Amino acid sequence: MPLSATAPTATHLNPLDDSAALSWSEKRLPALLSVIAGMVDLTGFLTLGNIFTAHITGNLVLVAAVAVRGGPINPAQALAIPVFILAVAAVWLIARASGRNGPDLMRLLLLLQFLLLLGVLVFAVITKASADPHGLMAGIAAMIAVAAMACQFALLRLALPRAPSTAVMTGNLTNAVLALLDWLQHNGPISAGAADRLRSALQLLLGFLAGCIVAAAAVAWLGDWTWGLPVALAGIAALLR
Repeated sequence: MPLSATAPTATHLNPLDDSAALSWSEKRLPALLSVIAGMVDLTGFLTLGNIFTAHITGNLVLVAAVAVRGGPINPAQALAIPVFILAVAAVWLIARASGRNGPDLMRLLLLLQFLLLLGVLVFAVITKASADPHGLMAGIAAMIAVAAMACQFALLRLALPRAPSTAVMTGNLTNAVLALLDWLQHNGPISAGAADRLRSALQLLLGFLAGCIVAAAAVAWLGDWTWGLPVALAGIAALLR
């Protein structure tokens, strides 16, 4: 007997379409990614020669200060900037070549971030990179970490364009203050959704801070194995559905 024209298709059997999946990810995933960013940034700063691996602004400031006032240049701080640029370009090429978009692209890039962070863990533990924070091995580990965070930045722009930044807290703090003022005043908020914006900004701020605190405590006990913490969270992020 031929199938009825009204038989449900695979799309109808799927309760969560791409749009709904992205909407859920935009609300939930950034908080987890902010914890990862805080861990990566703090672990890299303490163990790999004061390198900001989760955002480039700090490295730009340090390089500019040395260039103007003189003093010894930390090669890894200067190298982090072009490495970040190249890593973002590489992620774009991977995304383009994969032909994926939406949730499929998000999962691919989350897996890529996990593999890069796993690479930092393995390399740092084998080479004992933190034993010489300004040495070659620490520099290489830092560049892999920079590439992992470049992947996270690119992921947000390519797969979750409406999601806020998970590593640059200046914008999130600004959003939190403005949303709080909107929420508290009684004559009607300047912009809509103040409570939701405040909740979202606080989740990112507290997540990043929690990642920093946990990593700072872990470095004293675990050393290079501290990289296992963001690796574990990145693995969870990659497995989320």
